[in-house]
Amino acid sequence: MIYFIVKLLNGHYIRQVILTRYILKNHFIPFLFANVTLMCIFLLQFLMKFADRLVGKGLDTWTIVQLVVFNLSWMFVLVVPMSTLVATLMAYGNMSQNNEVTIMKSSGISLYKMMIPALAASIVVAFLLFEFNNEVLPDANHQAKMLMQDISQKKPTLSLEPGVFSQEVYNYAILSRQMDQKENKLFDVTIYDYSNPSKINVVTAEEGKIFFSEDRTKLMMDLTNGEIHESEIQNTSMYRKLEFSRHRITMDAEQFSFRQSGIATRGEREMSVEDMNYVIDSLRVQKAAILTSLYEEVDKYMFNGKIPPFRAGGDVKPIEPDVVYIRTLEKIRMAKNIVNSTYKRIEWQQREIEKYEVEVYKKYALPAACIVFILIGAPLGVMVRKGGFGTAASISLFFFLLYWAFLIGGEKLAERGFFSPFIGMWAANIVLTIAGIILTIKTNRELTTISFDFIKKYIPKFFTQKEPNSENQNS
Repeated sequence: MIYFIVKLLNGHYIRQVILTRYILKNHFIPFLFANVTLMCIFLLQFLMKFADRLVGKGLDTWTIVQLVVFNLSWMFVLVVPMSTLVATLMAYGNMSQNNEVTIMKSSGISLYKMMIPALAASIVVAFLLFEFNNEVLPDANHQAKMLMQDISQKKPTLSLEPGVFSQEVYNYAILSRQMDQKENKLFDVTIYDYSNPSKINVVTAEEGKIFFSEDRTKLMMDLTNGEIHESEIQNTSMYRKLEFSRHRITMDAEQFSFRQSGIATRGEREMSVEDMNYVIDSLRVQKAAILTSLYEEVDKYMFNGKIPPFRAGGDVKPIEPDVVYIRTLEKIRMAKNIVNSTYKRIEWQQREIEKYEVEVYKKYALPAACIVFILIGAPLGVMVRKGGFGTAASISLFFFLLYWAFLIGGEKLAERGFFSPFIGMWAANIVLTIAGIILTIKTNRELTTISFDFIKKYIPKFFTQKEPNSENQNS
């Protein structure tokens, strides 16, 4: 008897392992494919958006690669939950389309058991995504912000046009009447030097060659056969003329060079959960101190129904009622200004606290979406009975746009104090979890399908009509 029980249990265990491996295998390839495809779409969108800020800056390849790699982090955080939904729809859609779900249900395996492997895998993915979101993403966002600031401050390469003064170099105006673009040679050159405010320097030359130093911080100009005219601004009688056969001018050109910044302050999206909690605690302490000072100011100016004794001492005559009235009004105005100013400081502190709390809850909400989308994707995949990437991507796009609208709207409203940061960040997860549980229960009880035949009504009949057979045409 014990032998048969052990054999039965082993057989059930083996079947469960095979089923788990099969379901996860159906998820794995679509998950990778969706990740790569969506990352390419996000990357293309990023390059199209920021191309105008990168073109013409003279950036080297390594700087552009760094900028792309740093921005891949936030793309990855958004792509993984969406890829989870796409993979789930494709996996369960394929199994439903091939009648594998029907066979499993007829053998006693419910939809709940079919979803267990996917849910277990989604928990692992959510944990790893949270670690990435908490440890890697803040530093990547910080580096990307600093790099983008440095790139935006870098001016394009110096451009000279024949017959036009160029003032792109600080304290210099450069004119060349003829140019050789291939060899960077200038002819009939005139340079106004404003680097010394007390003097006026004008340099002329028959020919010159312009080039940058190796570190691109200096602009070098070698001139031949020219003159230097120098005069004093305050003493106009002073004038000096120098003739030269060769002369070199070194100009500051740091605005044309690219240097990465060092340490800079971090925003809320460039911090981990631990760092943001520390900032939140500090802000709460400051808020409590400001609130205490507000109470003290209110108590200080509270009269409790009595007129304040505006007297210098017992032997001094009482102040006239009009004077008391004027001074009382001044006190009230002063109290009002102090209270309003303190209240605005408290309100600002509260907005800052809510801003950091929103980011803390977002760190957990986005990874949790991987689990939520399993609850949505599995029953929808079974009901749709189509495992193609197009169908899965269309449904995923709808739900992710809905999720993102909840997330963005909740973030803005929570930062403005309409409701708590937790509700703002977790409302989408809560709503979709409830919807997913309802869909799972209904799908498990009765195998229903979703048809997209209603779309055919909106397609012109011209595209749906069948072409006549060649036999009919011949007849």
